[in-house]
Amino acid sequence: MKIAVIGSGYVGLVTGACFADLGNEVICVDNDLDKIKKLKNNKIPFYEPGLDNLVKVNVREKRLSFTSEISEGVKESEVIFIAVGTPPREDGSADLSAIERVGKEIGTNINGYKLIVEKSTVPVRTGEWLRNVIEKYNVNNCEFDVASNPEFLREGTAIQDFMNPDRIVIGVENEKAAQILISLYQPLNAPILVTDIKSAEIIKHASNAFLSMKISFINAVANICELAGADIKKVAKGIGLDKRIGEAFLNAGLGYGGFCFPKDLDAFIAISKDLGYDFKLLKEVRNINDYQKLFPVRKLKEIYGNLSGKNIGILGLAFKPNTDDMRLAPSIDIINALHKEGANIKAYDPEAMENAKKIFKDVSITYCDNSYEVAKDSDAIVIVTEWNEFKYLDLFKIKDLMKDNVIIDGRNIYDRKKIEKLGFKYKAVGR
Repeated sequence: MKIAVIGSGYVGLVTGACFADLGNEVICVDNDLDKIKKLKNNKIPFYEPGLDNLVKVNVREKRLSFTSEISEGVKESEVIFIAVGTPPREDGSADLSAIERVGKEIGTNINGYKLIVEKSTVPVRTGEWLRNVIEKYNVNNCEFDVASNPEFLREGTAIQDFMNPDRIVIGVENEKAAQILISLYQPLNAPILVTDIKSAEIIKHASNAFLSMKISFINAVANICELAGADIKKVAKGIGLDKRIGEAFLNAGLGYGGFCFPKDLDAFIAISKDLGYDFKLLKEVRNINDYQKLFPVRKLKEIYGNLSGKNIGILGLAFKPNTDDMRLAPSIDIINALHKEGANIKAYDPEAMENAKKIFKDVSITYCDNSYEVAKDSDAIVIVTEWNEFKYLDLFKIKDLMKDNVIIDGRNIYDRKKIEKLGFKYKAVGR
């Protein structure tokens, strides 16, 4: 099948490369000329495990190509996926201006029947609005259908998530559109849920809102555990063994970050408000998460009182492991708060330091080549991102290098008894 994917960010590029790997002919489109130039030279503009090889193979096999011209993608394809950004406005609602621009271009260049699919996360009723936009500019009066096909990709495991999905959701207007998408996804042999477009649009926002709620819930319980002297790891295990609840997303820590959960939660609150419902539950989910991010700063102040002049090492900057994504990462709030308190900050992340430098332009940070360089002369180390390499550090060496021996484990990656036996002052979440 001939496919165009408009937008070559995390979602668009992974989607395009995976569809190509399934044997389709895919054109990935982006208006960022520098990004397209890099992709044509086999350079991936962000870190995602396995993506560089997937792109390289499918370009070589002539199943995957890149262009900056939407017109080319529209005219050459049967199915057009829209995967452009829908960033939040100040009130939390989604900015659909990029979707609108794409809709105009599609309408202007449509040259035969096309199935236009929302892949971007959009508010409910966007599908009918998009149809109106395309119809307005459909100068050739060509037939087309609009569909919704929300993505459920996690950064760091995006290729695996695409190829082995829990479910595929397609929202359609008619049987013709349904059969095209069912045929396209058939090689994945995954459960396919066919709904109307509005239901599919709500499924994506509701899914991310629920997962955000689960994270905030376990972090709230972690605060109770700390006050009571219980262990959140054991409590979470006991909760998660209930099949009605499950163990996923019950890891207490520094809250959720990244672009998707915070953006989609705010958007769902705004959508609910527009529809006449005050989603107070989700507002409290957001409040809990904002509070949880600054756990390390609160613990350091409990230990030292005044943080001015203290040397604080940060291990992990990306919002999660196996990505270089710094968008809305907890590390941003933590480092800004430590900077405000007058602390000296050293940091290391295996992938995200270059992106971090773009964010912390006004904050003095010493970027280190490894974890041991961070530890040297530090009063305290804060574990912010649970990269695997941090779990297997030589803690004897870390202790010898540090000025003081405080570890704030924001991701509960260490065994409390073992690390205290080594002589560290250890503070973890809910333990």
